[in-house]
Amino acid sequence: MIRTPEMDALRDKILDAALPHVTFDGWSRRTLVEGARSAGLQPEDVDIAFTRGVRGAVEHWLRRADEAMASSLEAADLDAMRIRDRIAFGVRTRLEQAEPNREAVRLALGYLALPGNARIAARSLYRTVDAIWWACGDRSTDFNFYSKRGLLAAVYSSTLLYWLDDSSEGHADSWAFLDRRIADVMRIPKIKGRWRELRGKLPSPLRFMRAYRTARGAAAG
Repeated sequence: MIRTPEMDALRDKILDAALPHVTFDGWSRRTLVEGARSAGLQPEDVDIAFTRGVRGAVEHWLRRADEAMASSLEAADLDAMRIRDRIAFGVRTRLEQAEPNREAVRLALGYLALPGNARIAARSLYRTVDAIWWACGDRSTDFNFYSKRGLLAAVYSSTLLYWLDDSSEGHADSWAFLDRRIADVMRIPKIKGRWRELRGKLPSPLRFMRAYRTARGAAAG
């Protein structure tokens, strides 16, 4: 997808107007067209903005959310926090910013769980956790680079699923859940040497979308 300030502005305009329609029509071309019309644009503008259709729209929306999160983390005083608190703050920031569109997030996960969307799902998940680690000051280039992102992908994925169904005040239960997941990671002193042991404690991010689709299918039945 070609990114220019003008094209991103067009995409944002369509998406912002389309989000209220997502709750009723899901992530679909019809939703994007309704968004374009609500924004005073033409249906043809959807094809100009999103050459890959709905996939491109969902990916752009998630990328935009990651960029908003990164901006907030950059403005925060993360240096004054312990590393575990920086990570928790990053995940919380990402989810709190998504709160106004929580149902759209839920439907986006369902869409990404469909066959053919695995690459977008994996790429979007990686981008989120990489942005958090980068904001937290991680500049590793060895094995730790991959292990840290793999572990955070598992923590973030499980917390996201918990948050989507959390009705506690201020999502307090979700933040307690997040703290427990981070504690699971921090209890392992040598990630590199005990990678297999740790993987058993957390859900695999590669199976994240498949598990979500199965759960949603069972609930619908």
